[in-house]
Amino acid sequence: MSLPLYSHSTARPPRPGSPRDRSPSPSSTIAQPRLGQTSLPRLAMTGHPPHQTSLAVPTLALAEIGQRVDRGSRGAVFRGALVATVLAAMACGDSDAGYNPPEGPLPFEPIRPDRDDPADPAPYTGSDPIVLAAQEEYRTGLDLHVKVIRRTCSPTEGVCHNTKEYPDLHTAANFLAAVDAPCNVQAGTREAIFDRCERPGDRFALDTDAVRSGPIEIGNLRYVPGERPEYSESNPPGPEAPGLHVALADPIVTDRTELWAQARFIRTFVDPAGLVQDISYRAYATRWWVVGNGRELVGEVNDWQIDEVRRLLEVGVVEGDPNLNGVFGARVEDPVSLLVPGAPEASYLIARVRGVMEGEAVPGTRMPLANQPLSNAELLALYCFVEGLGTTPTSRLDRAIDYATCSYSADPENLDLGTESQDLTWAGKISSIFESNCGGCHDAETPSADLPLVGEQAYDALLLASEGSSLPRVTPSDPSASYVWLKLTNAADIDGSPMPTSPLTGWRPLTNLDLDAIRTWIERGAPRDWPHPRIAAAPVNRLDGTPHAMHPPLWDV
Repeated sequence: MSLPLYSHSTARPPRPGSPRDRSPSPSSTIAQPRLGQTSLPRLAMTGHPPHQTSLAVPTLALAEIGQRVDRGSRGAVFRGALVATVLAAMACGDSDAGYNPPEGPLPFEPIRPDRDDPADPAPYTGSDPIVLAAQEEYRTGLDLHVKVIRRTCSPTEGVCHNTKEYPDLHTAANFLAAVDAPCNVQAGTREAIFDRCERPGDRFALDTDAVRSGPIEIGNLRYVPGERPEYSESNPPGPEAPGLHVALADPIVTDRTELWAQARFIRTFVDPAGLVQDISYRAYATRWWVVGNGRELVGEVNDWQIDEVRRLLEVGVVEGDPNLNGVFGARVEDPVSLLVPGAPEASYLIARVRGVMEGEAVPGTRMPLANQPLSNAELLALYCFVEGLGTTPTSRLDRAIDYATCSYSADPENLDLGTESQDLTWAGKISSIFESNCGGCHDAETPSADLPLVGEQAYDALLLASEGSSLPRVTPSDPSASYVWLKLTNAADIDGSPMPTSPLTGWRPLTNLDLDAIRTWIERGAPRDWPHPRIAAAPVNRLDGTPHAMHPPLWDV
């Protein structure tokens, strides 16, 4: 049986008090309000002074208010609010004694955390203009961040080195978090990874009795997509064959070249109790081929395993040799950090600014890339701040930088290395000078005067003949016969304007240190590069003294 539903024509009995119920209320003694008006009962005054006025609200009046506002479609909501208002007024009503506020300050004992608040160090009182300028402009770590780090490394409200680009430097807290933080976490390319940033790699193990070696450190992990051919003993996978390539620090010990096994990826960590633990965080079962003198395995990837391999790569396997150069950096020495307390020259951030770390070229473009290189006063502030982190009880950005006892205040002129760099080559230093000062016009795509100073072709282009002179752009060993040098120094016989040029101010000469570096580079024969000092030195494994931190190419078989 269906129940009847009301329609628009269905007559409903009028609700008491509704506009259709015109019968007078027996308790109503107040005139009905007009449409659009609100009428409240009169509130009797008691005769007290204004600040002690008593609101006499009879019970009948409350009943009348409830009945009055019940009328209409929104009466229920308004009734509750209005009755609550009147009751609140009654609660704050008559008081013959009045309100006597307390005299004097309220008793209050603040509870604040105790903190070590060392006094600012004594200021520098010498006469060196660079130190005085740094102390005046960059007095505290906060000044250093706002006026130097944020302006040059994270400009335009964090367009670079923001929350999407490691390291995030756009806030003071993030800048301080760079202390002891790992470097090259987000390098972009493998070639840009610095050996001294490499961490100990995770380990790789095959669960099969055919392998007699235990877990081995992973050098790098690569997935080469493509249609997999049929591999065999006579046709093993090559260095770029489709599959999952796992390069190892040490050879795997086995008599076989083909293995069906489950591989485990293992990470060592220290638990909250301080105990060293191992965890197998990923596994992958397939057919493995042992190649490259046993130091590389290639796992087959079937179509139905592609997603599994991609998830493995997304986990973030820590690689011991992520730049593929054969050097396991953490086996040579402890990895460096972005900022090393007390050691500016061993700090990766400062090394990227200088282009060199303790005589060793740092891969990548010299920073800052989108802004002018740091001045000596800015470098001094950064150096002294990092050096002071090793002596202050707490890392306080609001504390004054100690320029008086900072060791770099003795010779701030040479903070940018200049000709003292042990890697004064095109790759080590000179390219970064040209790229940061001239790369805006002489880019790789549409270079001015057909002279690219950015990218791989820049060095070769500098050795060609110049468009504005019969001289080569660079004549190795002879700056006076190098047209680029004449343009940089505004020589008398150049064609056009000296370089570099600013669209706002015209000629903007390089710093004396940069000019000195370029002149010395040309005098030394304008070298492109020389053997990497760490590779040439054939570093050894500091754990057992054996020289296997650096290996020959994996595929020299």
